[in-house]
Amino acid sequence: MFEKLKNLLKSENEKKIEAPQTKKSGDKLKIGYIHLSGCTGDLMSFTENYDDFADLLEAVDIVYGQTLVDVWEMPEMDLVLIEGSVCLEDKHSLKELKEARSKSKLLVALGSCAATGGFTVYAKGGQQAQPQHSSFLALQNIVKVDLAVPGCPPSPDIIKKILLAAINNDMDYLKPFMDFASNKEVCGCDLQKKVLNHSLCIGCGACAATCPTRAMSMKDGRPLFNCDRCVKCGLCYYQCTRSWLPIDQMKKEIGY
Repeated sequence: MFEKLKNLLKSENEKKIEAPQTKKSGDKLKIGYIHLSGCTGDLMSFTENYDDFADLLEAVDIVYGQTLVDVWEMPEMDLVLIEGSVCLEDKHSLKELKEARSKSKLLVALGSCAATGGFTVYAKGGQQAQPQHSSFLALQNIVKVDLAVPGCPPSPDIIKKILLAAINNDMDYLKPFMDFASNKEVCGCDLQKKVLNHSLCIGCGACAATCPTRAMSMKDGRPLFNCDRCVKCGLCYYQCTRSWLPIDQMKKEIGY
């Protein structure tokens, strides 16, 4: 099921992708769900798909999840969705993350805290209910991440489509999330430095349209950034059509 995806992960420059293969009868996608640090917004989005899971049960089997199934030992999984950043002071979370990496074929960083660290990377400790927790990192800083899904939280529809794409080997849909897995840009400041300051912005308004806190707005065809409202979700950078230009093309665009 995952052979094409594995090959694509090994070679990011591969141009041709084979058509999806028909799923074998009885070969269910074994998925797990793990919550680390942060809120449970991603889990709430995930559970919004419960009605649709009735139609997906022929292809999906939820085999692990603290609030989803009654399982204590982590089994082998085809795909694991992990929400929240990882706290370096939380030894249990570190162990669970590394175990999930070793037991899953695909590891998905679900939501901005897991994908880029979000605003949790700016924590200094003292927060309830565990004031000793002061150091948080994105999952990619600890283990290899195969796909990253930005959003605070990601929409239920995006989560459902990712599961369907994994079932159907839809590489065209999954490729952008694979590219985002190593992305470290997390806020409008990065968009300002890497796009606006290099005159690459085309004024499309995608960044402002996707910002969940209205930290981005448009004025005179250009985005304005309010850092006080930013939650470091990374959606503005992810949605920007110019942030994905290869570095050599970016230099050409700005006349280097």
